[in-house]
Amino acid sequence: MRLHVLSSLVSVPTHRTSAPPATPGSAPSTLSTTSPLSTTSTRWDARLWGVLLTVSLVVGLDALDVSMVGVALPVIQADLGLSTSALQWVVSGYVLSYGGLLLLGGRTADLLGRRRVFLVAVAVFTVTSLLGGLVDNGVLLIVTRLLKGASAAFTAPAALSIITTTFAEGPARNRALGIFAVFGASGYSAGLVFSGVLTEVGWRWTFFLPVPIALIALVAAYRLLPHDRPERSGGYDLPGAVTGVAAMLLLVYTVVEAPEVGWAAPRTLLQFVATAVLLAAFVFVERRSAHPLVRLGILRSGPLARANLGVSVFFGAYLGFQFVVMLYFQSVLQWSALQTALGFLPAALIVAFGSPRMDPLIDRVGTSRTIAAGVIAHLAGYLLFLLVDRDAPYVLGVLPSMILLGAGFTLAFASFNIQATAGIPDDEQGLAGGLLNTSLQVGGAIGLAIVTAVLVAGGEGHTGPDALLAGFTPALTVITGFAVLGLVIALTGLRGRRDRTAASAEIAPAADAS
Repeated sequence: MRLHVLSSLVSVPTHRTSAPPATPGSAPSTLSTTSPLSTTSTRWDARLWGVLLTVSLVVGLDALDVSMVGVALPVIQADLGLSTSALQWVVSGYVLSYGGLLLLGGRTADLLGRRRVFLVAVAVFTVTSLLGGLVDNGVLLIVTRLLKGASAAFTAPAALSIITTTFAEGPARNRALGIFAVFGASGYSAGLVFSGVLTEVGWRWTFFLPVPIALIALVAAYRLLPHDRPERSGGYDLPGAVTGVAAMLLLVYTVVEAPEVGWAAPRTLLQFVATAVLLAAFVFVERRSAHPLVRLGILRSGPLARANLGVSVFFGAYLGFQFVVMLYFQSVLQWSALQTALGFLPAALIVAFGSPRMDPLIDRVGTSRTIAAGVIAHLAGYLLFLLVDRDAPYVLGVLPSMILLGAGFTLAFASFNIQATAGIPDDEQGLAGGLLNTSLQVGGAIGLAIVTAVLVAGGEGHTGPDALLAGFTPALTVITGFAVLGLVIALTGLRGRRDRTAASAEIAPAADAS
């Protein structure tokens, strides 16, 4: 929906892919997908733009789909006669299969080829979107959501690795990932706006809308994406895939169900223990596998660990905030679905217009500083919303937080993407993308589950809007705490930058003296 040495983007040597780079302003002699495609230049021809926009569009559709269904949930519940516990699976089913299968999706892209995996996954996404709008049964709708989430788990890492193996590390990749981030981040926000409009017409249109767009992207991908050579050495690590996927699925399932079952309930505790056992088994298998699903050595990188931890906390806090604020708008302020969607529009516009212009700033100051600035902007936005007056007009009460959230996403999201892939070999780009997207989705699920539990606990003894108001402040306090944790993680990157700068300053005089 991405790792770099945090200290500096510009000073890291630019690596080249196996294919010769295109010269600035040059165009390939043919649009054949069999010709190699890579560039170190920031001036791109039509085919390079086509590849970038095609894969970015699909990832934007993944993000749009997640958010677009949310506003339509009450109408879906009434139309299909779903219980509240069943209704949550319309969203949770997508998150469950998406977060649980991302690592497998990344490794599959490396083994079978990025282009092949991308095309098949987009086709599955298209079909399940159509079926989701046609079904008249809640169980079948949930099944389509599970399948759609699974398809996204394969498109996201494949799309990212297509970009990172096409655009060489440095300014070219930074610019490409900035554009890629626009589609991912603004797609999520745009889904809120579209859902508000489409729900007024009928909830099924929230499922139909992605179909023609996905078909266009599928045709474009077939014509434009270059053929890549799958990894010839190695194979599938079946025990690692089973234990790793099972651990991720069980973890996401547990945190989604815990607010309703109870965090201290025996069932929840047993599931967490089972998750820990599966993760331990996964590590044991990976250490002994000749061709592991996840090469554990990749996790020794400090910047990689910071990016994955940082994006999980960053997105978990935002999802929790969005959930609380949407309830606040509709249940307390009595806004319509369309008004609620438009309330988030300023943040979406800032992301859409700001993200493509971020690469010069990232080149100049590095990802450590832009991530820290983005986290600080989110922290300030959450703190301001804690102080919001229920009777304050939108411009004074809500808009400042939305502006800060949009600025924070613009500053941090592309930087997380860049960090997650810089310095990673081409044959592990799918794995790097899978790791970051897994952190994003699992972190989002955990953050949302914790915030929901706090919101419900704070509202005990109250009913209706009063229950939401009672839990509002504790929930926002937890969200703010997540942002503080994210800031601590971001600051460790800045400290590492200063340490390396100081070490370089000490080495230079010694070298001169010698």
